[in-house]
Amino acid sequence: MRALLSVYDKTGVVEFARSLHELGVELISSGGTAKAIAADGTPVTDVADFTGYPAMLGHRVVTLHPKVHGGILADRNDPEHQADLETYEIPTIDLVVANLYPFASDPSIELIDIGGPAMVRASAKNHAHVGILVDPADYDEVLAELQADGSLGSALRRRLARKAFAHTAAYDAQIVSWFDEADAAALADDVSRELPPTLHLAATRQEVLRYGENPHQIGARYSFGDSCWDSATRYQGKEMSYLNVYDADAAWRLVWSLGDEPAAVVIKHANPCGAATASDIETAYRLAHECDPVSAYGGIVALNRAMTVALAESLVNVFTEVVIAPSYEEGVLEVLAAKPNLRVLETRAPVAAELDIRGIEGGLLVQTTDTVTIDRTKWTIATDREPTEAEWVDLELAWKVAARVTSNTIVLVKGGQAVGIGAGQQNRRDSGILAATKADGRAVGGACASDAFFPFRDGLDAAVDAGATAVIQPGGSIRDDEVIAAANEAGIAMVFTGERHFKH
Repeated sequence: MRALLSVYDKTGVVEFARSLHELGVELISSGGTAKAIAADGTPVTDVADFTGYPAMLGHRVVTLHPKVHGGILADRNDPEHQADLETYEIPTIDLVVANLYPFASDPSIELIDIGGPAMVRASAKNHAHVGILVDPADYDEVLAELQADGSLGSALRRRLARKAFAHTAAYDAQIVSWFDEADAAALADDVSRELPPTLHLAATRQEVLRYGENPHQIGARYSFGDSCWDSATRYQGKEMSYLNVYDADAAWRLVWSLGDEPAAVVIKHANPCGAATASDIETAYRLAHECDPVSAYGGIVALNRAMTVALAESLVNVFTEVVIAPSYEEGVLEVLAAKPNLRVLETRAPVAAELDIRGIEGGLLVQTTDTVTIDRTKWTIATDREPTEAEWVDLELAWKVAARVTSNTIVLVKGGQAVGIGAGQQNRRDSGILAATKADGRAVGGACASDAFFPFRDGLDAAVDAGATAVIQPGGSIRDDEVIAAANEAGIAMVFTGERHFKH
């Protein structure tokens, strides 16, 4: 039996090579892999000696040789293949151990591997006769089967081949994304630029979830390789379900979008039912919870500051499915342990994705990610009265929250606290009535945000009835003049952003 080893990730490869040698396997290797194996005292033949050609073109050509690929690709059951092997003195290669340069770590032309993918694909193509190892996590299983049976079974070879093609597919997807990102950067100021003509998505299953949206559905979390959820720590609680992750992600992204002050949000069914900023995280959480305590039952809590003992003591009195924070102060986990089913997560701040991707029947819907720009200088004051500074602060918070609530939405804010959120209604007037009902008088003197323009003045009237004295909305309705007149009649300030934030 003969094995060729050429890996970038050398985790465990020296020990694996030693074990192969002890099983009587002849070893061929190249470059740093060969040096590492030889340094361990394990006999190994350099690829240059095997092919008769040294590495050339700055190491771009090493394994690209008929003696390597003939030995890998030969069909052992085809007489013509056997004849070619004999004619050209090509020994068969039965096991290939190869993984690729980490292109995504430092994208460049020189990290586009050619020989590696060629060997991996050749081995996977001929998996009826050749085993291909791209993941060090599979070394032990391969060794165990070789030790037990003297060869690899067809089931294992097929599974390894599937993983190998996934490995090269992910690698090519990274390269395509690099080209697309470079083109996008060059055309960043070109509003007419289009999304790429093709999408090549490669995601790895990172977590098997308890179930999907419902218990009869199977669920899993996949990663493109740079997710804050990959590095998350779960200190306690049951395994996450599909909706736990979906809602926690919505909460985590929202809380970090609210600014630099301590902030807390409560999410239920992907919509905020509470959001607040304050001078300290305990107050922010209290205000967020007080927005809608009924809806907060069984919700997701996210904080942009370390959780304190005082906050934890408040939180354990509320049924909460998940809490997520950047860290936990000493003694907090002991307090939270009183609620063993509470999932307690810690991870880094999220990073905004460039593309928003959703599935539809037989395909995908793709758009650039919605970003919320807070810039008073680019907004228009549409009414006779300008907002006061306190109203400006509430308008900005209301606008940030409204952009993350399912449309149609109306958000009422007072004193850094969302006091009423009307989400997901088929008309804006009903969203306003819901928000006002939830606010229950707490919006007096506060701000109202509408994610899209008011098509009729009745939506504004609902905000006025709730006591809001400042309104922020995109503008752009054919009845803007009617809505502005209504605002002036009520003596409130109204700001047009010129930008809509629908969310479905």
